[in-house]
Amino acid sequence: MPLSYAELEQFYEGLVSRARGRGITCGITSGMACVAFGVAQATKDCGLLCAPDAAGEFFKLLGEASLGGQMPSYRGHLTPPLDSRWLRGGWTSHFVWDTPGVEAYLDIFGVAPRGSSPWEAEVQGLYAGPHTVAEMKRTNREKDWPFATALGVKLLEAGDPRGWLHLFNYDVLVQTARKLRCPAAMIALRPALALLAEADERLELALKGEIEFWNRLDQLRVKVYERAVRPYMLAVKGDPRSSAPALAVQHQVRLEHAGQLLPVSPLRQYGIERLIDEAQAQAARFLPAGALRWLPDAGKCFNLLAA
Repeated sequence: MPLSYAELEQFYEGLVSRARGRGITCGITSGMACVAFGVAQATKDCGLLCAPDAAGEFFKLLGEASLGGQMPSYRGHLTPPLDSRWLRGGWTSHFVWDTPGVEAYLDIFGVAPRGSSPWEAEVQGLYAGPHTVAEMKRTNREKDWPFATALGVKLLEAGDPRGWLHLFNYDVLVQTARKLRCPAAMIALRPALALLAEADERLELALKGEIEFWNRLDQLRVKVYERAVRPYMLAVKGDPRSSAPALAVQHQVRLEHAGQLLPVSPLRQYGIERLIDEAQAQAARFLPAGALRWLPDAGKCFNLLAA
């Protein structure tokens, strides 16, 4: 029988609970966090934030984590090793349990993509906080944006003014402004909110500009990592040990090749300002003139990456 969502949720929550018991700072994020916060129904995958310094200890825990009689494996040849060096640089390690009836996936981050503050300070129970999750939802996937807005609403309902930073739906933003006052501190962080306070009709244009910019920024970010990973991927793919049944062997192979071929922090090497400038230039090609006038300082969303 295939595993139910409730069973998968119990497994991943149990994994985090055991990790916490060993002193590992971690928290479930992404789709499963959206379910926990009541803004999504279900998800197949689990994203997890793990303190980079605890990568080695978490890997030991994975080596003991059986699901449906199956042990985890590295997922494919692209994934870097679960190691503090690459987690700090923004890489994500991917694992799979090839369980009869369902494949369970686990993606492990050390740095929350687009996170502007340390996620470790935002953890709620077994989950990353909604502010962290909402920032991670500013992706190049259209389906993620409603979750960002829904999480923003949840934050405001809980009395956290940072919810204003995540409302990207025009109607929701306007309706919220009729009930709550947007603080000046939030306008300083997100200039488009000034248009809301002034009832400026250009607000809808500014929101489209923000979304298109974040879309392009995420696409470019992914491409930087894709180019950086190719030599490593080819080496791992050509190494017959990479598909060994034992997770420890898979890990050792990836460590060997990563040490020679995988840059620790490719975004830093590429240049954060360069990335942001290119995202703005690409977004401008698909937007009316002036739509990008109210962009926030996106550089703050990369200052947690390893130098």
